[in-house]
Amino acid sequence: MIKKIKKFSVEVQTEMKKVSWPTWGELKGATYVVLCMAVLVAVFLFVIDLILNRIMNFIL
Repeated sequence: MIKKIKKFSVEVQTEMKKVSWPTWGELKGATYVVLCMAVLVAVFLFVIDLILNRIMNFIL
């Protein structure tokens, strides 16, 4: 069991060296995109919910 864990650890380290990590600028840019999209979706859903709520209150 210990041999399997050691082999797994060595393989993980080998694969992690192959990973292409983003630069700090790329990471910040991607973070801004995700945050902006999250805010836009939240505002869109809020507006749709508000409109549907008013329509339902008018009907009922």
